[in-house]
Amino acid sequence: MARELVYTGFMSLDGVVDSPGGKAEGHRSGGWVMDTEFVPEAYSLKGEELADTSALMFGRRSYEAFAPTWRDSEDHAAYKDLPKYVVSASLTDDALIDGWGPITILRSADDVAELKQADGGAIYIHGSAELARSLSDADLIDRYNLLVFPVLLGAGKSLFSRTDREAQELRVRDSATYSNGVTKLVYDVVR
Repeated sequence: MARELVYTGFMSLDGVVDSPGGKAEGHRSGGWVMDTEFVPEAYSLKGEELADTSALMFGRRSYEAFAPTWRDSEDHAAYKDLPKYVVSASLTDDALIDGWGPITILRSADDVAELKQADGGAIYIHGSAELARSLSDADLIDRYNLLVFPVLLGAGKSLFSRTDREAQELRVRDSATYSNGVTKLVYDVVR
């Protein structure tokens, strides 16, 4: 049985996934997640993911942003020893961060497809909008775990490409709406 590849992330109502945590990430409205009232149950999906994650996957830019912070973060301690995969044509082994468990560089969508066929559990993609778009277009993503925030950002990185392709059907696995307006949407890709 193939490993499940799951995209997980925060998204604005208009589909932007860019800079949810802060302006340093590049978007003029960066930090939009922090502008929404904190309601603990709205983030319960993140706790559920911790138990299900057997490996992490990032694009190069998200890896470079997350690795130095998550390596030493108590909130992400469960991820420390998990295998990590960075999909990049340009990243070199000497640029990988030390002390954050095993890290492998994958060079292409074909490498990701091969990894999915290996033994193991679910692989979660965090951030990495460009990677997620390319893997979705290659029909490699199996599930989307989204927390949709009640904000319209207009411009920014979108999770989904505008590539002209055949319709891709999704099936709702789970959903919930919280008092702060955040909506949890978990979709399986129908094949």
